[in-house]
Amino acid sequence: MTPDTSDRDQFAPKLNLKQRLMSLSWKDLAFVLLPIVMLCIASVWVAVKLIQPAPPDTLVILSGPEGSSFRNTADRYAKIIGTHGVKVKVVSTDGSEENLRLLLNKKTVADVALVQNGLVDKTESQALMSLGTLYVQPILVFYRSKTSIDHIGQLKRKRIAIGPLGSGTHVLASKILEENDLTKEDATLLTMDGDEAMQALLENKVDAIFVMSELIRGKKVRELMQAPNIKLMSFRQADGYLRRMRFLSRLTAPEGSFDLGKNLPPMDIQLVGTPVELVAREGLHPAISDLLISAAREVHGKSGLFRKANEFPAAVERDFPLSEEAKRYYASGSPFLYKRLPFWLASLIDRILLFIVPLAIVLVPASRLLAPLYRWRVRSKIYRWYGALMVIEREMSLANSAERSSQIHARLAEIESAVDAMHAPLAYADQLYVLREHIGFVKKRFRPVG
Repeated sequence: MTPDTSDRDQFAPKLNLKQRLMSLSWKDLAFVLLPIVMLCIASVWVAVKLIQPAPPDTLVILSGPEGSSFRNTADRYAKIIGTHGVKVKVVSTDGSEENLRLLLNKKTVADVALVQNGLVDKTESQALMSLGTLYVQPILVFYRSKTSIDHIGQLKRKRIAIGPLGSGTHVLASKILEENDLTKEDATLLTMDGDEAMQALLENKVDAIFVMSELIRGKKVRELMQAPNIKLMSFRQADGYLRRMRFLSRLTAPEGSFDLGKNLPPMDIQLVGTPVELVAREGLHPAISDLLISAAREVHGKSGLFRKANEFPAAVERDFPLSEEAKRYYASGSPFLYKRLPFWLASLIDRILLFIVPLAIVLVPASRLLAPLYRWRVRSKIYRWYGALMVIEREMSLANSAERSSQIHARLAEIESAVDAMHAPLAYADQLYVLREHIGFVKKRFRPVG
């Protein structure tokens, strides 16, 4: 009676972990594992190179003069971003022109700045990137006169305040005057900041002023519009300005939009304005870019005198190319982790995932190949000896001398010795024993000559 399988199993020796490990073919396992390990190391190296460093804990924003709309905007950004654990340093400057100069200077400690359009050439613009258009800033031209003035050419031989050097007001006013063929030889051009210029106009120390401000409803502006003989110029040639200075936008201040009770302005006023962009250096961390755009949406997303609700910030390329991170944010919003978790935790998890995912992409398919490769490696060693036996069998039929027979006998002995010294995993022991039987079979068939 044939014993049951379970009966046989009880007589089989139990192998401990050490014996199981010793039965492995470590050389073959290393041969298979080495390429996979090297591939994993290469994947980790590539991931480390591509992964952004941790977000900086400090952000430097170049704004504008104290009390300006640029400075007020930057301060609001700082307050919002500060709630996420990032310290924001707001640096006061003379305005857009200085901001641009400082950003282009790599020695300056700065990350982003508010910059109005119309200040850069193509070469400079490629060195920086935009996070979006924040708003359109109108340029206001106030003048003192008993009669109406509706184009810049009528300001010849007047005293004109065109903003301080380094400011966007100064640059834009200079371009507008140049387009009207009005130079310092035709008028007295004075460099004054906004508050100083408005006070000088009230005191009759200047005849006209250029003022740029998003805070157009300010007390000072209403004071100017109510003063005797001081008027806000309506750009009758607004469409002409847009054709010649393509970075400008046309704006309209409707009658009563500044103050309904006092009907300011007393009629529709045609204005021109320049878009303001949030400009950054290349290499700005994506997480910081997202924080800035999110803050900009909170600050500028509401409706205003010259904007509709959710019109700004806008993903429009103007003087500067829009960054890839900004394009991604405007298309799909903030990443999921940053919506659900604190900024520091989301950033940490994001970096860990960026490290693990490439590694997993390599390890998962590699792990599936590991067992087949190992089997192939072990079997190939066994099959190699079968090939050698087949060659000897062919040579045995051709052996016609004692010397030739002696060589075949020696080779059979070498094969038998090598196979006896060969180690194979337990799963392949049956194939190894069959190989030894076949070697013995070939030896029995061998009939030496002489």
